[in-house]
Amino acid sequence: MQENRPLSGLRVLDVGTRISAPFCAGLLGELGAEVIKVELPGSGDFMRTIGPFVPDANDGSEEAGYSLFWAVEGRGRKGVTCDLRKAAGQDLLRRLAAISDVVCENFRPGTMESWHLGPEDLDERLVYVRISVFGQDGPYSRRPGLDRLGIAYGGLLHLTGYPDRPPVRPGVTISDYLTGVFAAEAALAALYGRDARGSGRGVVIDAPLYGAVLRVLEWTIAAHDRLGIVRSREGNRLGNSAPLDNYPTADGRYVCIVAGSDANFRRLCAAMGDAALVNDPRFRRLSDRAAHADEINSIVSAWTAKLTAAEIVEACVGADVPVGTAYSASDIVADPHFAARGDLVPVDDPVLGQVLQQAPYPRLGRAKPEPPRGAPRLGEHNREVWCDLVGLSTVELNALQRSGVI
Repeated sequence: MQENRPLSGLRVLDVGTRISAPFCAGLLGELGAEVIKVELPGSGDFMRTIGPFVPDANDGSEEAGYSLFWAVEGRGRKGVTCDLRKAAGQDLLRRLAAISDVVCENFRPGTMESWHLGPEDLDERLVYVRISVFGQDGPYSRRPGLDRLGIAYGGLLHLTGYPDRPPVRPGVTISDYLTGVFAAEAALAALYGRDARGSGRGVVIDAPLYGAVLRVLEWTIAAHDRLGIVRSREGNRLGNSAPLDNYPTADGRYVCIVAGSDANFRRLCAAMGDAALVNDPRFRRLSDRAAHADEINSIVSAWTAKLTAAEIVEACVGADVPVGTAYSASDIVADPHFAARGDLVPVDDPVLGQVLQQAPYPRLGRAKPEPPRGAPRLGEHNREVWCDLVGLSTVELNALQRSGVI
């Protein structure tokens, strides 16, 4: 079926919902794959129902308006509808999968098998990405859950926040996104094994949310194993480094200064106009500063509190000290560095028109990334995919629409 291959050479089916599996598929799309999003007729992906919404804009799937969350996370793909709970819908997906390379799903383990769409039901050439909270096996595998459980069981939630306060979740759904990144990486490796090495067989990629978080816990597990240390919350500081914090400024903002090393500390002292601090016995070495972290962080904080964020950044950059302002969305869109690198792009959304969004990442070569395709309307590409690609006739398409299969 070479005539049904995408120009990019790679076709990905996004049959997931919410964030993790669709994000994995979207990353592959931003690297050049053709991505086809399969949604439930009538309601579509749950992300269409999550705000913030643009008032008075409606794509027919949500009375509250048009979801900007969907506009970002639904982009870069074609959209079709298909009820996978029905036998006719299952047959359609099998036919589409037969001319595809990757399937991305994040249903509870066993769901795809109950629909006769598990790995054993589809072509052996498929790379089958399976994202769940706890993995495809193990005593917790059938438990329900979302992103928050990934960061909880993965060990990150326990480490986030201040030691005298309850744990605080990160500001974004980090286990969903992180798992999507790891899964996309694994899918590319599996495709290389299938094609470049000539095995002709895909693999099943088992990517639980907690596992992605667990993988980035630094030294946490090793220190527990060999030293009996149970790592816990440290706020914005690190127990083995100082000065390091998010320091307040005179204009009500926060700047992050990272000056733990001896070299960076000397540079910070120069930026502060207080070279004598370098010879203070409390602060001569990193271990000394870590032992007197409260004192040195208080000194730096007193200095930053007298200056604006811009003044602090100017002084630190001039002295070659790592520094950064805690940016808001307004700061990001106004920063000339982001503009120069093309980190934000206008995406042509079929409902809203141009919407400024994050550009594809990372950059391949020196060219600035092109804007991805806007998030599709519900079922926007039904005729293109089901008729032109899979081979349904117009009569068959209309009959399936009337029966609620698509």
